[in-house]
Amino acid sequence: MFDAIAPRYDLLNRLLTFRLDVRWRRRTVSALALPAGSTVLDLACGTGDLCRDLDGADLRPIGMDLSWGMLAAARTSAPLVHADALRLPTPAETVDGVTCGFALRNLTALPPFFAELARVLRPGGRIALLEVDRPRNPVLRAGHAVYFGRVVPFVGGLLSDRAAYRYLPRSVVYLPDEDELLRQISDAGFTDVAKTRLSGGIAQLLTATRSA
Repeated sequence: MFDAIAPRYDLLNRLLTFRLDVRWRRRTVSALALPAGSTVLDLACGTGDLCRDLDGADLRPIGMDLSWGMLAAARTSAPLVHADALRLPTPAETVDGVTCGFALRNLTALPPFFAELARVLRPGGRIALLEVDRPRNPVLRAGHAVYFGRVVPFVGGLLSDRAAYRYLPRSVVYLPDEDELLRQISDAGFTDVAKTRLSGGIAQLLTATRSA
């Protein structure tokens, strides 16, 4: 189902976030803090937005996605690979960084994903994972709930399957709480694990360094 609506959902997300995602993506690339020429895997690369930002920062992105629909709609000059994020076709300790935008909530279990990131990254490599979040502020949380619970499914229903668009906003509830999420990253073999709240807490940026 998601593969079929993926390109249209990407368009919907752009229209409804009023380009907040541009700032979030740039923050994600900057948080990698990698030198020019570093190789970075962009997982769940979608239509290639992060790949273009990585390329603009003089990094060498490789986009990977499980959705053929997303890869077909990608607008990037980066190499693209059809791949499962839990079984990456990448040798151990061969990449400098990994990014991922808005895909963690679609994984049934996060520890295997973090372990796979640790496998492909060289010691000292960096991850920067961008994901939606729920604000702590009660007022912002209420507005956020209305936006993702009603506005997104309504507008999405005008473009495609309303039931599919109801699933996408609700998927964030499957993420573990903050402490558990950071612990899982640390247990996978990462140090300097940190979470940065973006735009009042409606998004989050998870960063960490692969330990030696």
